[in-house]
Amino acid sequence: MAIDPVCGMEVDEKTAIKAEKDGKTYYFCSNICKRKFLGEDLPFEHKKVPEGKKLEKAIISISGMTCASCVMSIEVGLKRMKGVYTANVNFASGKAMVEYDPQAVNLQKIENTIEKIGYKVIKPKIPDTGNVLRLKIIGMDNPHCLNTVKGAIESLPGIISKELFMNERGIITFDPSKITKEKIKEAIKNSGYTPLEEAETTADAEKEAREKEINTLKLKTIFSFVLGIPLLYLAMGHHAGLPVPEVILNNMALLQFIFATPIIIIGYQFYTRGITSIIKTRVANMDTLVAIGTGAAYIYSLFVSINIWQGNTKFGGMENLYFEVAGILIAFILFGKMLEAIAKGKTSEAIKKLMGLQPKTALVEREGHEQEIPIEDVILGDIVIVKPGQKIPVDGEVTEGYSSVDESMLTGESIPVEKSVGSKIIGATINKTGSFKFKATKVGKDTALAQIIKLVEEAQGSKARVQELADKISAYFVPVVVIIAILAFMGWILAGKGFVFALSIFISVLVIACPCALGLATPTAVMVGTGLGAEHGILIKSADALQTAHEINTVVFDKTGTLTKGEPELTDVITHGEYKENDILMFAALTEKKSEHPLGEAIVKGAGKRNINIPEAESFDSITGKGVKALWQGKTIYLGNRKLMEDLSIDVSSLEAALQDLEKQGKTAVLVAINNKLEGLVAVADTLKEHSQEAVDALKKMGKNVVMITGDNIRTAKAIAGQLGIERVLAEVLPQDKSEEIKKLQAEGLKVAMVGDGINDAPALSQADIGIAIGTGTDVAIEAGDIVLIKDDLRDVAIAIGLSSYAMKKIKQNLFWAFFYNSIGIPVAAGILYPFTGFLLNPMIAGAAMAFSSVSVVSNSLLMKRYKPEIKK
Repeated sequence: MAIDPVCGMEVDEKTAIKAEKDGKTYYFCSNICKRKFLGEDLPFEHKKVPEGKKLEKAIISISGMTCASCVMSIEVGLKRMKGVYTANVNFASGKAMVEYDPQAVNLQKIENTIEKIGYKVIKPKIPDTGNVLRLKIIGMDNPHCLNTVKGAIESLPGIISKELFMNERGIITFDPSKITKEKIKEAIKNSGYTPLEEAETTADAEKEAREKEINTLKLKTIFSFVLGIPLLYLAMGHHAGLPVPEVILNNMALLQFIFATPIIIIGYQFYTRGITSIIKTRVANMDTLVAIGTGAAYIYSLFVSINIWQGNTKFGGMENLYFEVAGILIAFILFGKMLEAIAKGKTSEAIKKLMGLQPKTALVEREGHEQEIPIEDVILGDIVIVKPGQKIPVDGEVTEGYSSVDESMLTGESIPVEKSVGSKIIGATINKTGSFKFKATKVGKDTALAQIIKLVEEAQGSKARVQELADKISAYFVPVVVIIAILAFMGWILAGKGFVFALSIFISVLVIACPCALGLATPTAVMVGTGLGAEHGILIKSADALQTAHEINTVVFDKTGTLTKGEPELTDVITHGEYKENDILMFAALTEKKSEHPLGEAIVKGAGKRNINIPEAESFDSITGKGVKALWQGKTIYLGNRKLMEDLSIDVSSLEAALQDLEKQGKTAVLVAINNKLEGLVAVADTLKEHSQEAVDALKKMGKNVVMITGDNIRTAKAIAGQLGIERVLAEVLPQDKSEEIKKLQAEGLKVAMVGDGINDAPALSQADIGIAIGTGTDVAIEAGDIVLIKDDLRDVAIAIGLSSYAMKKIKQNLFWAFFYNSIGIPVAAGILYPFTGFLLNPMIAGAAMAFSSVSVVSNSLLMKRYKPEIKK
């Protein structure tokens, strides 16, 4: 976070407006503050927030904005109001974020001001869950399709809000008194897409819808080629030297019309979608280009044919027919769409696998009887019975029995986990050997599997920053292509090449352009990348996180509970006198038996592991800040630090060297004295996790700076860091100050990832460029953190960063190909090579190239499935 130097507001450095001055970067809450800071004129007096003033924040939905100047009008109008300190209007979302003093102005006055300026404030009713329609919209997987569906929904009455995502998800809030779910779904279906309600989108239902779409495209492709090949023979046979009977030559126009027309009908969706998109949403898409290109060829050919049938050759003869261009183009494009649908289906295989993990039924115990019921009917508190080899239906806690459970499908951990009474279990995992009963604690959308699916779907529907450029270009792409096609057509007419030649150029330019390749470049790679992460137990919560992770050059690890186990363990027992090791440990354990201190618990546990019988102390006293005292069988036992021994006048010099050596290793040593005589010491340490060393080594190998942050003293901290080879240590940092330390690193120009437990480290995780939270298998929906590691394995930090780098490499390849293809293909189709080489691109070849361009982008994204992490587990 940073402070706006003008108004004093705290702003997020990631989203704030930036400006450079005198070689420094400053962050602002709005353009108004930025202009004020840079000395530019403002149309109102800028107000600084008084110290101690508590402001309220409101987000207001606004309709009627048509351009960026509308944003400035509203911001200026609100800033002029007494009591309003910040006003940021987002044109894209149609929302204003206003911070104001409730003692000086109320929300109603702010809304009235907006309406007086000339815009409408939208005040949606808070709907109940029955008025929210959650859909899977089959086919809505790129910006153009999303805009088409958006236009269809916006044309309906009673729509309160809508959220559409390019991974074919939609969330629509509506007023049931004005419209029904069925009407909304019907409108989407009429726009050319298949809507499925979330309740309907089981793995089977979605698979069925996908297969139906692919099978339909297969049939259309087959029929179009069955008719298209004879059409091509009719049009080109005599040019290629093939024998063409006289009767066919005499009826060429009629025969081409008979073969071409059914193909045009087969590809009707290009015309309905292309025209509907312009009429209802005023957005032209790829279908628009296909419709104009093939429609022009077909209509012109039909016009020429009618004149031929009437005996009029004024507009040319058989050589001026372009039926085969329209027909073969549709066939090629359908073929490309079929391949694209097959390929895109594979990009979401990770979600399908997750959805397919859940069993369909559960065996529960109700009223003393076992009943097999649908999984949807399992309720909280149900006692569920699981037999060997069965899938566990929901999350819960074991109440009876013992077994081992394979959790690899969710956590990636191959070794089965032992489960006994009290153990937590995760739905969709597989019971291996024993039988057990468990109490259902999470069902339906609250289970770990449902949360994982939700997180992955949200990530796949989000946009990466790198996609912004492609989206901007896509918005203008089709109109620009149409203008280029018209200019090329007119240019060749003026050059004297004739109408037919110019028409060929016009069609080629329209059909070779491919906005889909641009639109699919990023989302397909994001879908495969986030899916791969889920398969490795790494939940990447947004496309932006996937992009940012590869930019990280510094990884900060919290020590306790992240690099270390977070549970102190007994490590050393040293004797100094007549007693043996087990005797010293027994004395220490009986003294600490009633203590609740973590160090005491570690000593008692250590004694238990050695099977030492721990008797009860006759009396127990705690000596604050120094140690404890106990009486047992006539012996006075003291357990504590140097200060306690000094107070008792007990000489510890004989063990001083051992004490210092243990402390250098990051261990906490506790001295044991019996009857005022030093007899030994015990040492306790928070030991490193199993894979901490491998994770640090892997990150260093990737060229990342590794930093450790802890509240421990510098000697202990450096000892732990030294074991791992971490050179930079931030010690004696209180939990609330960790985010400030992250800020300091960012101020050095470093891109920082913070790795922590997601609870105590939440502020630091939020402050970092990327927050990586460690889950525990069942707790996957950690709010703080851009990336969640399902299993407690730090090697996944390196795998997540490596996956991000790989995904960004693929995205850049896709974008390069999409830009390169269009920037080369369109000029060639426009005939730029013709004056120099005589080469002219045939419209049919242009259509084939367009069909395969988007397929190539999706296929390149699918190659990501070959990714293998550099760290071998």
